[in-house]
Amino acid sequence: MSGRITELFNNNVFTDAEMKARLPKKVYNEVKACKLDKGSADIVAQAVRDWAIEKGATHFTHVFEPLTMLTAEKHDSFVSLPDEDGKVMMDFTGKELCESEPDGSSFPSGGIRDTSRARSYTSWDMTSPIYVKEDAIGTILCIPAAFCSYTGEALDAKTPLLRSMDAVSEQGVRLLRLLGNTTSTKVTAGVGPEQEYFIVDRDKYLQRDDLVFTGRTLFGAPAPKGQELDDQYFGVIPERVGSFMKELNEELWRFGITAKTQHNEVAPGQHEVAPIFSVTNVAADSNLLLMDTLKKVATRHGLVCLLHEKPFAGVNGSGKHNNWSLSTDDGINLFKPSKKPETDTRFQLVVGCVMKAVKKHALLLRTAASNPGNDHRLGANEAPPAIISIFLGDQIGGVVDQIIEKGYADSSIPAGMLDLGVKECPAVDKDPTDRNRTSPFAFTGNRFEFRMVASSCNVAEPNIVLNAMMAEAFSDAADAIEAKLREGKHTDVAVREVTAEFIRENKDIYFNGNGYTDEWVAEAERRGLPNVKTWVDSIKSVTEPTTVEMYEKFHILTKRELEARAEVFYETYSKTLNIEAGTMIDMVTKKIIPAVIKYENNLAASVNTIKSAYAAANISTQEGMLHEIAELLGETYKALKKLSDVHAKAVAMEGKEQAFYYKDVVKEAMDELRAPVDKLEVLVERKVWPMPTYGDLLFEI
Repeated sequence: MSGRITELFNNNVFTDAEMKARLPKKVYNEVKACKLDKGSADIVAQAVRDWAIEKGATHFTHVFEPLTMLTAEKHDSFVSLPDEDGKVMMDFTGKELCESEPDGSSFPSGGIRDTSRARSYTSWDMTSPIYVKEDAIGTILCIPAAFCSYTGEALDAKTPLLRSMDAVSEQGVRLLRLLGNTTSTKVTAGVGPEQEYFIVDRDKYLQRDDLVFTGRTLFGAPAPKGQELDDQYFGVIPERVGSFMKELNEELWRFGITAKTQHNEVAPGQHEVAPIFSVTNVAADSNLLLMDTLKKVATRHGLVCLLHEKPFAGVNGSGKHNNWSLSTDDGINLFKPSKKPETDTRFQLVVGCVMKAVKKHALLLRTAASNPGNDHRLGANEAPPAIISIFLGDQIGGVVDQIIEKGYADSSIPAGMLDLGVKECPAVDKDPTDRNRTSPFAFTGNRFEFRMVASSCNVAEPNIVLNAMMAEAFSDAADAIEAKLREGKHTDVAVREVTAEFIRENKDIYFNGNGYTDEWVAEAERRGLPNVKTWVDSIKSVTEPTTVEMYEKFHILTKRELEARAEVFYETYSKTLNIEAGTMIDMVTKKIIPAVIKYENNLAASVNTIKSAYAAANISTQEGMLHEIAELLGETYKALKKLSDVHAKAVAMEGKEQAFYYKDVVKEAMDELRAPVDKLEVLVERKVWPMPTYGDLLFEI
């Protein structure tokens, strides 16, 4: 297998090497510079077509990222009009490569498009690799693309992501120039997203309407065993899952996705795959492709991949840790301190910028990292708290503490070696900082790990915010330094003063402790840090004046585009809860209540039989169970009626009002219906219960 990796890797990708081999040098340089005229576009299209057809492709598509958090495709064949001999032509033009025209009114647009105004466009992202995808439908040439309306507004995640990458590069270079750097010409945002997911048996999955329609179990009593023994994490991978992972790796490597790490996660049935860092837009495209591949490969093995943030109550949910870095084109990692961080003024200033950015836009980060499913895990002592804070660790935290106290630092905790005291094992390089898995935004040595991101989220969304807020912080730092230089201060003094100001003014965002404790919740409130428990409560941040000002200043999104996104988010929340509530009502009405009544009748008949045959026998246990089931069934009827009523009322509402009604009223009614049903599951005979249990789903793989 190891020898095959090099053969498999990038096998389905139109790589840089392929471009060099198939394109004239002038045209190749135009593609790399993202500047194509019509003639050059036709040349590129012909080369891409020939390569794709050699791979067996019959169709092509622009792959874009509408505000559904998923990708979208519209396949067109290479077939053109036949020649005079009736032989079919296989054509692909430069225009078809560079643009396409999907229906903009059929995707979420927040009112930007309506049914009578349907035209929209996709445009090829020349910085993200073209690839072919082999499915049951055939081999398809896939072209990563941005998506906008006929009037030019962004309708996707790709467009603002690319704009944010340009903004952070421009402002990063501007700041570096003030610090004396004359060589760097670009700052590149990079990401390595760790993807968590659950694997369940497909046959059992298909017996659960809640999993099929919503991606999570709306009912389910805990299994006798959960994750309390800590035996799942990094444990031996089950053979059936291992077979799935083997094929998954092969598929990902063909797409050029650097699948590096695989392991069991904390919860039973939960696993993780993680790639190596790549440029942010490429990483986002790859992660969406990875999620799609997870689902397809699982199906081939009689399994299902669940990407919902909380498929099972009572066990840990899934996230997507967003490892984020900023590096220059000449090899400088802005988030990597030197061996003496106490003298590394550039790194200290960058840390101050991060603190300022995260403090100012904490609620926006909370919004961008979430969806309705993430509400079930954030702050539940299994994932970062809903309170945004920054963990800096002992070494960098010590430097920051000194700057807060006296305006500069003159010492730091050094790295070292850890001797295990075992002669058979070598000493270990010891990092000067421990890890903190309770922090939502943790410094981890050469990057910041944004641990809050939802597992099913398009990773582009949080990275738009990360890049935009850092562009703003870099710009503010450059403005402040330039102002001090105009006052006649030396550059070193100006940089040190601005660094101290940024760190001191935003010190409340810095917290190295345990984010799971009640004490931290109280302390965070005293510091004025937002603790927003639900996504719908955080959506207001999208249209806050500070957000609009930042996005418009750096030409990332306009106020109208932000208002549209907020509207889409409210609609997404309402529609998600609407589906969940409707599924609960349907399951209880058509499956659960009939099964319980059947069991109740059988149990009652059994009790009567025993009574008539053995009048003196003690049957209090059976009668007690019958009474308990009857009571719980009554509670279920009552809760079902309440949910049905409030659900009907919610459906008649619209917009923000509807979203909050779902959160405050419908969700509470859903919880009230679940409670007696989960208790009934424990009492009803297993073979009568109408769906697989948690034990069946999590342990029988």
